[in-house]
Amino acid sequence: MSILAIILSVSFAFAALALVMTVVNIIIYTRPPAAVASGSGPLVTVCIPARNEEENIAACVRSVLSSGHANLEVLVYDDQSTDRTPTIVRELIAGDARVRAAETVALPSGWNGKQHACWRMGQQARGEWMIFTDADVRFEVECVGRALASAAQRKASLVSTFPRQITGTVSEDLAVPMMFFVLFSYLPMPMMRAGNSPTASAGCGQFLMVTREAYDKSGGHSAFKDSMHDGVKMPREVRKAGFHTDLFDGTDLVSVRMYRGLTQTWRGFTKNAYEGIGSLGLLGFFTVVHLLAHVLPWAVALIAASRWMSGTLTADWRAAGVLAGVCVGLNLVQRLILSMRFRQGMVPVILHPVGVLFMTVIQWYSLYLARTNRRAWRGRVGVGVAAG
Repeated sequence: MSILAIILSVSFAFAALALVMTVVNIIIYTRPPAAVASGSGPLVTVCIPARNEEENIAACVRSVLSSGHANLEVLVYDDQSTDRTPTIVRELIAGDARVRAAETVALPSGWNGKQHACWRMGQQARGEWMIFTDADVRFEVECVGRALASAAQRKASLVSTFPRQITGTVSEDLAVPMMFFVLFSYLPMPMMRAGNSPTASAGCGQFLMVTREAYDKSGGHSAFKDSMHDGVKMPREVRKAGFHTDLFDGTDLVSVRMYRGLTQTWRGFTKNAYEGIGSLGLLGFFTVVHLLAHVLPWAVALIAASRWMSGTLTADWRAAGVLAGVCVGLNLVQRLILSMRFRQGMVPVILHPVGVLFMTVIQWYSLYLARTNRRAWRGRVGVGVAAG
């Protein structure tokens, strides 16, 4: 057996493991039960940080107000916006008594903008439950009620979901669905559900629903005030405080278009992609695994096919081509499962190795930005990056 065939055997093992993990996690990641009809239910405060969100804030707030769960309030933190966001928020407040503007202060030193905005709203929220979301997120009518039902079903003090990701360009199709690929390839959801290990937790900052008790006892956003990745940090802190967290499939309940075009996609992911991984060693490991199992087989399969067409296919290249073809098949099946379940279209499936390479470059550039304190978002650089 050639060295290339031996390497591809390792590629096969990693690709097969990712597929098996995805199938297991898809079974675990279930849709929430129907909302419980029990009067008004607990008060839920939906907290929305907003910095220059004139294009989003009204639609977001109105989608929340249309909720079938009547006992809720909406709290908006206008984070020093310079567009029409403050005017729109005032109009929303005048139109519905359930909408309030959080009291704002200047961003303190050492705080990330979004975490500070959420922390301030957390102190002013009246609800037994709080939902932290983003201005570009849209809620369906049953979202809040079914999220509460999921928390009750799982006996969880924090539940989160990854909204349906709407994309409109190839760059978005390549990068955004990679969140699901990484999550379902590597998070051991059975372990997440069975215990409270912080390392087996996950969440998405676009939808984090937590009880007042768990929020206060875990330190809330002050526990990770300089972070740009509340989706990773909050579930871990809540578990460290002794509470259970869980995930539910909210594909039909909440949606978002994160970024528009290549520039926004690049800037949006590079600001926190490395932090989501957490260490240089883990980044190195993922890079090697992804290149071996999700890029190399495609290259070898193409070379083997070209050799076969030109009549120069040797026995070693025939064996390597077969192994590579099997790996490509496993990759395609995995991405097809994810695409069908989460409505991602065929571009992420067909261009899988390109998406893997794109995200790998993003992760390493994100490391560079983090180490040089050059991460920027919405006009702020380094620690204290703004909400949104």
